[in-house]
Amino acid sequence: MDEAVFRQAADGALESLFKSLTRAGESYEFDADMNNGALTVEFEDSAAKFVVSPNTPVRQIWVSAHSRSFKLDWNQAAGAFELAASGQTLAGLIGEHISTELGEEVSL
Repeated sequence: MDEAVFRQAADGALESLFKSLTRAGESYEFDADMNNGALTVEFEDSAAKFVVSPNTPVRQIWVSAHSRSFKLDWNQAAGAFELAASGQTLAGLIGEHISTELGEEVSL
C-alpha cells in the first residue's frame, strides 16, 4: 500500500471512529479529541487515556490503551484496520477497552 492510499484509509478510519466516540461520549463519561492526526479518549472519573494514531512508515494504526499497545493493519477485503491475530476492528478494539474502563457495555 503506498503512502497516499494509507493516509486516506487511516484518515477515514480515524474520522469515523471520532464521530462514533463523540456520539457515545454524550451518553457515557468520556471525551474524544482529534488533534494533529491523533485521536485521544479521556475519562471523567479516571486517569486512563487511550491514544489512536497512524504510523505511516509501517502502514499501521497504533493504539495505546490500558498500558498495552496494539498494531492494526489494513484489511483491503474488509475495508477496515484490524488486529492480525484476531481480526478485531479498530472500532471493536476501542469499544472493548472503553467498556472495560467504564464497567459497562459501550458499542461504537
